Amino acid sequence: MNSNHRSGFPYRRTRRPFRYTLTTAAAAAALGVALAGCGGQGTGAPAEGNSKTTSEVKPTGTKVLWVGDSIAGAEAPAVGAALKAGGVEFKDASSDGGGTLVAGSEKVTKMIAAGTWKRLAENVESFRPTVVAYQITTYDWGSRDQQRAAYERLVKTAKDAGATTVFVPAPPIKVDAFYSKYASQMRTAPQVAMEVATNGGGAAVFLDAAQLWGTDASAKKAQRAADGIHNCQQGAAAFAAWFATELGKKKGFTPAPADTWANGSWTSDDRYIKLKCDR
Repeated sequence: MNSNHRSGFPYRRTRRPFRYTLTTAAAAAALGVALAGCGGQGTGAPAEGNSKTTSEVKPTGTKVLWVGDSIAGAEAPAVGAALKAGGVEFKDASSDGGGTLVAGSEKVTKMIAAGTWKRLAENVESFRPTVVAYQITTYDWGSRDQQRAAYERLVKTAKDAGATTVFVPAPPIKVDAFYSKYASQMRTAPQVAMEVATNGGGAAVFLDAAQLWGTDASAKKAQRAADGIHNCQQGAAAFAAWFATELGKKKGFTPAPADTWANGSWTSDDRYIKLKCDR
């Protein structure tokens, strides 16, 4: 794996001269797409400037540790904003360099997985999450048995810490020459994760993001950035609204309306510059 590949490159942090703002139509569309994926309907265009301060938000007692690769990282600013607006604590533990928990048979994935497991243990100990949300990475290469072993270990790790595991499949991405060798393994990963969640005795759940993104990376519904892999602010907002809604159903909290977070400072995150989202 080349660390500079589009799904694993390190983002360069730079100062940003202006803040990207979702148009009211775009923010409304993000919410509408998310609710449509859940079987609901949008509630109209959100207004800017309605966000509450942290002290005004009633805590839900839910604490989400977000784990995954740079695709999860591009979603994280919006996911954090959406959850925090609804009283959910959030920590982004995604990795721009791979983030996989599946060691597989490749030397590079064994190295990445070892680092991910180490950071996971540290974050579980320090953050004390009630939910460990793992977005399956595009580096979860390995046999079905290797994938299952990693996912079952994750469920046990979270359960031992008093947390629920939430598996989320990666969005559809452009499978180029770099990924083509591993395409079949990338397809089995979410299937295995769903099996592990189903057989987890309530310790894990699988939230099928295909409801939101679909399965075709080239389709407008997938909301991929120019690289065909990551998302820009509008895709992040759509995912965040969907994820907060689905997680709220499982954990018993009501997500915050999109107009309380969709046009927040998260839209200026430097990673969106790297992805050329506002050009």
